[in-house]
Amino acid sequence: MRVVNMLEAKSTLSRLIEALESGRDTEILIARNGKPAARLTLIEPLAVTQRLGVAKGVFVAPTVDEADDAAVTDLLTGDDA
Repeated sequence: MRVVNMLEAKSTLSRLIEALESGRDTEILIARNGKPAARLTLIEPLAVTQRLGVAKGVFVAPTVDEADDAAVTDLLTGDDA
């Protein structure tokens, strides 16, 4: 386990994360005034679940009645038919 001071962690954060991602380090302790203050580790990737099509077959879309389009447009625009 590698220990780095706060200044080094601030100036080399991207390199520290790269060391974790590559597997060179599994955990890095960040110390303030020689005392451990934080632990830098990789997080487990979130499980990606299928979201599209979750409700497939549960809902039925209504049919479009184009005859009502003019009436709806009049209602929305405030025009009297």
